[in-house]
Amino acid sequence: MKKLVFSLAILASIFTGCSDDEEETPVRTPTTGEITGNFTASKAYAFGNYTLKGMVQIPAGVTVTFEAGSTITADATTGESGIVVLDGGTLIANGTASEPIVFTSLQKTPGDWAGIIMYGDAPIVNSATNPALQTATSEDGLLKPYGGSNPLHNGGSLKYVRVEYAGKVITSNNKEHNGFSFYSVGSGTTLENLVSYKGNDDGFEFYGGTASLKNAISYGNSDDAFDWQDGWRGQNNTNWYAYQTVKGNYGIEAEAKSVDNAFWPVVSNITLKRATGTITEAQSEVQLDAFQFKKHGNGYYSNIVIDGYKNQTAPTAINGGAIQILDLITYNSQVVGGKIKLTDVKITNTDNNFISGVTSAFTVTATSFAPTTNWTTSTTATGATLVSGAWSTINGVNLIQ
Repeated sequence: MKKLVFSLAILASIFTGCSDDEEETPVRTPTTGEITGNFTASKAYAFGNYTLKGMVQIPAGVTVTFEAGSTITADATTGESGIVVLDGGTLIANGTASEPIVFTSLQKTPGDWAGIIMYGDAPIVNSATNPALQTATSEDGLLKPYGGSNPLHNGGSLKYVRVEYAGKVITSNNKEHNGFSFYSVGSGTTLENLVSYKGNDDGFEFYGGTASLKNAISYGNSDDAFDWQDGWRGQNNTNWYAYQTVKGNYGIEAEAKSVDNAFWPVVSNITLKRATGTITEAQSEVQLDAFQFKKHGNGYYSNIVIDGYKNQTAPTAINGGAIQILDLITYNSQVVGGKIKLTDVKITNTDNNFISGVTSAFTVTATSFAPTTNWTTSTTATGATLVSGAWSTINGVNLIQ
C-alpha cells in the first residue's frame, strides 16, 4: 500500500510539473498616454505606447524612466518635438535586445523630430584662442550653455534604445538636431546598444564631454554616421556600425574646433559601409569618406572595416576614399604629430585609401603617419561585432547588413 501511495505521489508531481511548463506567459497590455510639457517631478512610464508633443525637458533633480518595450511617437503635425535632458536631469531608458525602447515618428519621414538631446557639465575645449574656455552655446536652437569640469557627469542610462526619423534641421549650423545629441555628457552616463535610424542629419554627435558609446548602429542618416567636436574624449567606445544608404556624407567626422588637444577619443571595432548609389547630402561637398579629420580632429581607432566608399560620378563628380585629412594644420599636428592612429584596417570596394583635402599643399600616404605603426592594414579585421535582435530589426529587416 505504501508503495502504491508513493507511486501515485510521483505521478501527480510529474503531471503537475508538465502543466506548469505548458503555461503561456501572459500578454502585457500596453499603457497609452501623452508626453508634453516640461517635467517638474520624477516620473516612471510603464510599458506602453506614448505620444510625444513638444520639446519636453527633464530638469536637474528629475528622473524620467521608460520601461522596456515602450514606444514613444512624435507627431510632426503638432510642431517641433524632442526629449531634452538638461544638466542634472536623468533619463533611464533601459530596453532589452528583445524589447527595445523605440522613439519614432508618426509620419516616418526623416527629420520629423529632434531626437534625444542630453546636456552635462563634462569638460569641453571650444576655443583655439582660449583653450581654458570650457563653455559653449548649443546649436539645437535651445541656445543652452554646455561644458564644465565634471568628467564623471551622469545623465542616466540608455540601453537598447532606437531613435527613428529624427535629425530635424531648421537652420543649418544654428538650429539642427541629430538622432542622439550629447552636449558635454560625462563618463558616468551609460550609452549601450543604441540605434539611430534614417535621420535627416547625423546619427550620433558628441559636443565635447567624456561619455563613451558601445554597440551602436547608425543606419541611413543623411549627414554623418558619427560626428564630434569641442574636444570629445570618450575612451571606452567599441562596436560602432554604420550603413550609409541613399544619401550621406562621412562615416566618421572628427574635428576639435581647431584646438590642438593633448587627448583624443579611442574607438575599437568599427564597421563603415556605404551602399552602392549613395550620394552626398549636398553636392557642394568636395569629398566623401569613411573617416574625415579636420580642425585638429584626431583619435586612436582599431579593428576597422571600410567598404563602399567609391568615387561618386553623378549628380556631381566627387572623390571617395577611406581616410581624408581635410586641412594642412590637421595633417601637420595630428597625422605627422602621431595623434591619429588607425590600425588593423581592412578596405574593400573603395577607390582611394587617402585623400589630401582641398589643398595641394600636402599629400597623405601610409608613410605620413608617425610613427608608421599608426597606420596598419589587415585582411582579417572583423570590425563591429553585434548580436542581432529586435533592437536592430525594423519591419523585418536586420540593420546589420
